[in-house]
Amino acid sequence: MTEQTDRKYYQIIRKGGVAERLLVSARDRIYADLIRACDPSPASTILDVGVSDVVNDGANLIERLYPFPERITACGLGKAPEFRAAFPLVEYVQIEPDLPLPFRDRQFDMATSNAVLEHVGSVLNQIRFLNELCRVGRRVFVSVPNRYFPVEHHTAIPFLHWADRSFHAACAALGKSEWRQERNLILMTRRRLAELLPGSRQWTIGYTGLPLGPLSSNLFAVSRG
Repeated sequence: MTEQTDRKYYQIIRKGGVAERLLVSARDRIYADLIRACDPSPASTILDVGVSDVVNDGANLIERLYPFPERITACGLGKAPEFRAAFPLVEYVQIEPDLPLPFRDRQFDMATSNAVLEHVGSVLNQIRFLNELCRVGRRVFVSVPNRYFPVEHHTAIPFLHWADRSFHAACAALGKSEWRQERNLILMTRRRLAELLPGSRQWTIGYTGLPLGPLSSNLFAVSRG
């Protein structure tokens, strides 16, 4: 197997385990909300930013579920040979971190990302990332893990991630200190997401994934352009 850029994001996921089944269920619901909110046609062009070079039943929800893969352009940080092999009809473009996306303004009918915004390294990078999605996509759909889901997505730490101090202490005690660092993870709330969204568009924010009301596993924001 080649080195995979995104392997660290699936450390707590075991093939066939409970965590994987919950991940698949959450992402199936995110996909359903994406389709409902953006209503793409068979002719719509879709850009998926930040796809995973780890191929499993929970990763890359659009490529896994969308019935017109030839209309998808996917981009990620790695060379992604496993991704390319798994989704041969999807065009894959390798991108560089913190640089503008290599696409024209409004090139795509829809631009989307799932579980990416929290990993781009800083608040300034998050703002730039969202502005780039808005630049290249007529419609934009972004989803992120919800900080207030009872179990933190990357570490499986329950409840202590609701506050920075307790989360940082738990990460240090469990040997998971990389997740204390902003360059690896910025925990997202509905309020934080709303503060980041470009004011040049109208947005709808909602809960998605595993449904627990304000404690649901994921948040989404959608702009129809």
